[in-house]
Amino acid sequence: MSKITALDTYDVRFPTSRELDGSDAMNPDPDYSAAYVVMRTDQPGLAGYGLAFTIGRGNDVQKAAIDALAGHVVGLSLDEVIGDLGGFSMRMVGDSQLRWLGPEKGVMHMAIGAVVNAAWDLAARVAGKPLWRFIADMTPEQLVATLDFRYLTDALTPEEALTMLHAAAPGKAGRIEQLLREGYPAYTTSPGWLGYSDEKMQRLAREAVAQGFRTIKLKVGMNVEDDVRRCQLARATVGPDIAIAVDANQRWNVPDAIAWLRRLVDVQLKWVEEPTSPDDVLGHAAIRKAVAPVPISTGEHTQNRVIFKQLFQAGAVDLVQIDAARVGGVNENLAILLLAAKFGIRVYPHAGGVGLCELVQHLAMADFVAITGKKEDRAIEFVDHLHEHFVDPVVIRNGHYIAPQAPGFSAQMHANTLAQYSYPDGPVWCEPLDAATAQ
Repeated sequence: MSKITALDTYDVRFPTSRELDGSDAMNPDPDYSAAYVVMRTDQPGLAGYGLAFTIGRGNDVQKAAIDALAGHVVGLSLDEVIGDLGGFSMRMVGDSQLRWLGPEKGVMHMAIGAVVNAAWDLAARVAGKPLWRFIADMTPEQLVATLDFRYLTDALTPEEALTMLHAAAPGKAGRIEQLLREGYPAYTTSPGWLGYSDEKMQRLAREAVAQGFRTIKLKVGMNVEDDVRRCQLARATVGPDIAIAVDANQRWNVPDAIAWLRRLVDVQLKWVEEPTSPDDVLGHAAIRKAVAPVPISTGEHTQNRVIFKQLFQAGAVDLVQIDAARVGGVNENLAILLLAAKFGIRVYPHAGGVGLCELVQHLAMADFVAITGKKEDRAIEFVDHLHEHFVDPVVIRNGHYIAPQAPGFSAQMHANTLAQYSYPDGPVWCEPLDAATAQ
């Protein structure tokens, strides 16, 4: 019987701060990074891949947290992992001593998410299917068996989830054909990083529209006058028919958010993302009420399904972002998608980081095929950075994600990337800064 033989980890960092790619009001100089994990088996060439996304310092801490999970993985049979993806997740989440470090939040929970995602990647590879299709082909009973309903049953029970999934099942085949034919809508943040000049923002915005994107997102929150000016400039650049969203990345106190957003009302915002602390459910509700009808969203830093549940119950958001590498992996994200469907909340997945586009496309596509049957008025974020480092990179065509066809979760990095960008000894980090910048 095949076994898991190793859980190899890598501290991989990309010097995106050199061009201010990814910069926003709270993160002015990010180096997009991944605590990358390879779940190896005794079958030659068969492994599962996952990652936890960070923005530089602390990526070594995230890697160490993944290393701490090796005892829960190495030595297990392949069937113990991919034959019971719910039980595999629960054993790590339920470890009483590791749980004390959360519970179910922060570095340890993200580490569990990376390992859980590697297990789903491995399962999809064994099945010979891209992950979105692997999930879509599960029966409702199989899918629900992977989920943890603790703390959720006041909002969503296993029986309700089964009812929703059974209701969606008859249309699966048609939606798969539709997805393969049309792809899934995307929006782009590539023009909107706060460190970019006006000229660069305008050029990238025009290029995004020419490439078929119907929504662009700008970072805001550093200076209100500058935000008003940049948003008005973006509106003049893209015209009245292209949607503009803004993202404050948790910058504001609640009263500040309300006053600030009232200054931006003329821009006709598609949504406002992370206006305050991601843990402040009532703060989001107050902002939403005060600036209505401007839609309010959050989710990129929401730490677990319980906070999502409370956001929905409190009427605090109009839409949410899920993140493939923030919560406890595929299992927890599927629970969040079911909660969002129950409450009628639109999902615009977050993908502004290395590997996040590759991963979260699968979750959005599985949601369309197996859960909601909807992809109208929703889209996956796209950022045009670092895709060349992945074996199965995203494909964007006419502003749409094209459904992946290769088996797995699209998380595998090239071996040369691991060699070049490993921190601190990779060549990219050892060469002089001026030489690297000039390339």
